[in-house]
Amino acid sequence: NEALDMALGVGTSCCANRMSRTMVNANARAGIAGPRCGVAPSARRASTPRRARTAAAAVVGSPFPRGREGAAALPVRPIGARVGARPSFGRVATKAADQPSVSADSGDDGAMQERLVTGGFIALWYAVNVAFNLTNKSLFKHFPYPWTVSTVHVLVGTIYCALAYFAGAKNASFGRPVSKKEFGMIFAPASMHALGHIAANLSFAAVAISLTHTVKTLEPAFSAGLQWLLMGQATPLPVLLSLVPIISGVAMAVAGDLTFNVMGFAGAMISNLTFGLRAVLSKKTMGDLKDLSSTSLYAYTTLISLIICAPLALVVEGPSLATGAKAAIESLGAANFYLRLFAVGMFYHLYNQFAFNTLARVNPVSHGVCNVIKRIIIIGTSVLFFGNILTKQTIVGTVIALAGTALYTELQSRHKHKKA
Repeated sequence: NEALDMALGVGTSCCANRMSRTMVNANARAGIAGPRCGVAPSARRASTPRRARTAAAAVVGSPFPRGREGAAALPVRPIGARVGARPSFGRVATKAADQPSVSADSGDDGAMQERLVTGGFIALWYAVNVAFNLTNKSLFKHFPYPWTVSTVHVLVGTIYCALAYFAGAKNASFGRPVSKKEFGMIFAPASMHALGHIAANLSFAAVAISLTHTVKTLEPAFSAGLQWLLMGQATPLPVLLSLVPIISGVAMAVAGDLTFNVMGFAGAMISNLTFGLRAVLSKKTMGDLKDLSSTSLYAYTTLISLIICAPLALVVEGPSLATGAKAAIESLGAANFYLRLFAVGMFYHLYNQFAFNTLARVNPVSHGVCNVIKRIIIIGTSVLFFGNILTKQTIVGTVIALAGTALYTELQSRHKHKKA
């Protein structure tokens, strides 16, 4: 206690000398040499209050609270500590210095986790999309009924959303009931989605997957033209010029493709037109649906697509549907045929859902680049899987069209940032 009192400093020459002697004795009992305690030798020679205070302030490291006269408080050995153990003078300061780095590490871990989740959604988007395209094209070889298959796609998706909704996972399906007015607002773009989906499947059934996806890179050109015609929104000249390599690349690829036919090309072009209309109508009519998530919007779009696709399929392919299904069952087997129908419907719904999830986590430019890479992967895997032969002209044209799509996405994003 006396040593602790003296460490606080009394402010007189006599007290300063007693403090120095007591500190030395205390350190000697703890088995610590004088210099390690941190008291400068000058403190033992202090003869005036000023010199005593100066010597006491020279405690090495000074991690301890100050006394009444400015002297550093004497380090106290904790209860139960081993006698003779060296005191850790910088422990408090070290922990304080380390604290920001711990927070930084936690932030880095969180950012890394977010990147991993986003990368996982992109990988699932690509994988399920490839599975859909390959399964869909394989099914058409045995069951060439694109109107019916398009209906099956949205039927399976609607059943999936309904089961999720009634199971309590409302955020993964319809979200909430919508009013008649809201349903009408969703109906216009959803109908374009349904017609575009049918047109794309007509193309998939008629020509190679690679040609359909190459022609579908023209979709930005249709969107730009429709925005000007229907909404009066002019596209900047640099953005318009980026459409030139897309158009020229598609023309080269189509001219050199060995599987080209009018039905396949027309289906892909109609799909571009209807999907462009879907984008324009979405901008005009969906601004008031801010409390409905993208997942819920897609669920209602799937439901409306079923309402449109089912009657059209019955009208166009209904009379010969039973004969076609019987031939497919004889070729594949009943279990395999129905399993493929269910699988292709689930693949279609899930790859669109993963695309929405990815879009929610990245900016539009990154999503556009991911979309270009997706088409490259689909074209490559389809060529390997089905053994399609691509001419040199088709390969060059496809590369030019995909590069033009990436350039268009970048320039369009820059234009939007300038307007903002």
